[in-house]
Amino acid sequence: MVKHGIIAVLIVSSLFSENIYERSCVGCHKELPTSLQEMFKRYLLVYSGEQNVKSALKHYLKHPLKEISVMDDLFIENYGIKDKTTLSDSDIDEALDSYWEKYKVFGKLK
Repeated sequence: MVKHGIIAVLIVSSLFSENIYERSCVGCHKELPTSLQEMFKRYLLVYSGEQNVKSALKHYLKHPLKEISVMDDLFIENYGIKDKTTLSDSDIDEALDSYWEKYKVFGKLK
């Protein structure tokens, strides 16, 4: 009986251990040929620093337009522009913080 309780707690806690980035971003991007890491690199090349990248991504998530996308025309022709996010500003900020921490290169190069 105790084993079943422990297993249930582990299962429930694993469901809630994913952060907003993993729950809201990773799943949809798995289907695309360009990884989230490659998209991160494109944003970093265009916008340079952490604050600029996060601001640009937040703006794009809230107002997705072809004209402000960092993806090339062929990608957009094949996969389109994403739908406007339904996430709150605080959830977007949390997801972008996780995204930045996962792929940033600063402090990781030797």
